Amino acid sequence: MKNKLIICALSCLIWNSTALASYADHPDAVRVADELAAEGLDRQRVLTLLASATKQEKILESIARPAEKVLTWADYRRLFLQPNRVEQGLLFWQEHQATLAAVTVEYGVPEEMILAILGVETRYGRHKGTYRVLDALTTLGFDYPPRATFFRGQLKELFRLEQKAAIDISEVTGSYAGAMGYPQFIPTSYIHYAVDQDKDGSIDLLNNPVDAIGSIANYFKVHGWKENQPLVARARVQGDKWQALVQPLGKPQTTLAAARAAGAVSVSCQESHFCFTNLADDTPVALIELEGEHGSEFWLTSNNFYVITRYNHSYLYAMAAHHLAYELSLRRGEIQQ
Repeated sequence: MKNKLIICALSCLIWNSTALASYADHPDAVRVADELAAEGLDRQRVLTLLASATKQEKILESIARPAEKVLTWADYRRLFLQPNRVEQGLLFWQEHQATLAAVTVEYGVPEEMILAILGVETRYGRHKGTYRVLDALTTLGFDYPPRATFFRGQLKELFRLEQKAAIDISEVTGSYAGAMGYPQFIPTSYIHYAVDQDKDGSIDLLNNPVDAIGSIANYFKVHGWKENQPLVARARVQGDKWQALVQPLGKPQTTLAAARAAGAVSVSCQESHFCFTNLADDTPVALIELEGEHGSEFWLTSNNFYVITRYNHSYLYAMAAHHLAYELSLRRGEIQQ
């Protein structure tokens, strides 16, 4: 066993030192092809596609500095709440209002929340990404050690997805992390959560906004979205006990009553439209601290906010989606008056 590990390490070292080597020759790529062949996929096609993949240095640079890690909440808010993104969302809402209304009834996820995800991810389908997904996942799966195992798993799912969704993965483009289509689903999300919302016999997130709308709602429902539960409330803190409640990403670990007892209190709805109403004292909540335009901002967040972080593991992302949803709903109401 020890000798096999040494041989594997030497093989990887030799491959990495050969600038013009094909991904099809990489030891891990050969294992991917063998595993997929054992499931019945065409081994030669897998190797041919891997041989066509190109390492993208820009992808490695991008994943090392994601916006969620280098921007403050104030920066992130300005980035995703520009007036033109709201205007584009209102146009998309008008065009797909029947679908959005039906999906909200079916899944319990508000129309504006679905729209906000589409707006943050791709500007409602206008910008779906320019990297070939095959290039992105091979680059990250074979040349990004911190998360290589995860991305090799996504690469294998991409090949499985080709059969399930009847798409040509040699041409599909998306984000630097291998997400694709209107909602920017990674391959595992596409396989497990995408739905044929328009019942035309195929699940198409690349070109069909109706399937994308239903798939986002289904993703949220499967991950525990609670209908009519508010997402966030601005909070006021006092004393020092509240500091123990500030938590990293994860499910809410305290309750509304416990947070209040520790000095973290939701502001009233007269003070802010971001408030909690009609929530029981035992409602699970989390306390988060963000760097806003005027310093620290404190927010109490609910289970639904946590669900958004399952879509993208970032408080900033979830907060931007929530604020965009609010702006869309507000403007929609003004237009309809």
